[in-house]
Amino acid sequence: MEAPDEQLMLAYRDGDAGAFETLYARHRGALYRFVLRSLKDRAVAEELFQEAWIRVIEARGRYAPSAKFTTWLYTIAHNLLVDHWRRKGLTLVDSDEEPVSSDNPASQAQAREGLARFLQVLESLPPVQREAFLLHEESGMSVAEIAAATGTNEEAAKSRLRYALMKLRSAVSDE
Repeated sequence: MEAPDEQLMLAYRDGDAGAFETLYARHRGALYRFVLRSLKDRAVAEELFQEAWIRVIEARGRYAPSAKFTTWLYTIAHNLLVDHWRRKGLTLVDSDEEPVSSDNPASQAQAREGLARFLQVLESLPPVQREAFLLHEESGMSVAEIAAATGTNEEAAKSRLRYALMKLRSAVSDE
């Protein structure tokens, strides 16, 4: 049985470097995708991704499991994104099926077009809606965990996720 993330972080806090390696291996992919899809610049995303892990390392001595490790980790990433957007002069306000594999070239082309539309709409979502969607989809966070990670209330997190899902569904079903 795998050790829970919180137990691994406590072990890392107490000097077990291998525990950090396990946490990093377990969460690097999802965290990187979350940061990358929240931004449009790969270089900045890589920088913020690394900064999030640096903050985890720096905070290890103060770590106390008051929430799930992933909530804590994504809160760090969220705060880095907010700082980045603020430096760029952006304000963070709300505004109002599995892929099918086929040998049929027409179906493949249609699937590619649908994916391209989806990604375009995902990138055009307001940052807070895109973030809620990515936290839910990439890391499997619940509405309560999204609220905790983004420092908002559950109703706002639920609303952001709902609007993001409506816009994404609409884009995929339009054609």
